[in-house]
Amino acid sequence: MTSTYGGGVRVSAQGLPEWLLPLARAAETIEPTQLSRFLPPRTGGRPSAVLVLFGEGAHGPELLLMERSGSLRSHAGQPSFPGGALDPEDGDPDSSGPLRAALREAEEETGLDPEGVQLFSVLPRLYIPVSGFVVTPVLGWWHRPSPVGPVDPAETARVFTVPVADLTDPANRATTVHPSGHTGPAFLVGSALVWGFTAGVIDRILHFAGWEQPWDRAKRVPLDWRA
Repeated sequence: MTSTYGGGVRVSAQGLPEWLLPLARAAETIEPTQLSRFLPPRTGGRPSAVLVLFGEGAHGPELLLMERSGSLRSHAGQPSFPGGALDPEDGDPDSSGPLRAALREAEEETGLDPEGVQLFSVLPRLYIPVSGFVVTPVLGWWHRPSPVGPVDPAETARVFTVPVADLTDPANRATTVHPSGHTGPAFLVGSALVWGFTAGVIDRILHFAGWEQPWDRAKRVPLDWRA
């Protein structure tokens, strides 16, 4: 499971910890419709990428997340994966561009050292209708962790890791109800409510990696849950 994308960006599952192998194997065959009902349009949309980065922490396997600044125009205040739109220097959106963008944005937003990240798979492109982003989730293994934190407070409010065990704990899972009436999976972890696109991707990763535990899908959490 090793590929070299245009531009020489290497994606390899070699040397991954045993617990990540089920996800690496599942990612090889996941279809877009298995991840989301929001798929990219035939034309248009802004190419972007996110880094879905797994590491080993004090409490076992963990996932890196950040909270976007409340002053941003798009997705203000939401917990999310590091990531953003492709820049011209990232390269071809249909080749290595999303890989380079995921690492570059993660470095710019959290300060992590990209040299400590092993990219091991790429999930199908998805679509965020509210912002028009066509998003490529890039999966990474944080084999050599580096210090992280908000680089620019105008973009990033905080950076934090969440144990995978907390994400799989049924007590931390719920369904959010958006004012529009749309419902979707959510996670109450790290003093944050993770919802929307990020929660949808996490939900599908837990499912296809075989980490998901039965949870109460009838449990509803409003988006103003702190009130």
